[in-house]
Amino acid sequence: MSKYALYVPLEAQPGKEKQLAEFLRSALPIVNDEVGTISWFAVQEGPSRFAIFDTFDDEDGRRAHLEGKVAAALMEKVKAGDLLANVPEIIKLDVLAHKLPG
Repeated sequence: MSKYALYVPLEAQPGKEKQLAEFLRSALPIVNDEVGTISWFAVQEGPSRFAIFDTFDDEDGRRAHLEGKVAAALMEKVKAGDLLANVPEIIKLDVLAHKLPG
């Protein structure tokens, strides 16, 4: 069972909503290669609000994801200052229960 998770709310700069959505879509192939990432969701919460939610079986998987290519690309977007309205907060969560296929 996945016991660990991350929730990362993201706010697009005005007029950059489509670019942020595309950035999130483009991350899927990278995440698919991460053995320790059990599930990964990129969602749109509102017109300019997005989020990433992912789960891991152990802390090593979560740490590897945070040190991986998607996190690095996201931090590059933060540094560039041309996509996100603010620095995203990375919230570590404990999973109490879940339903996943398999």
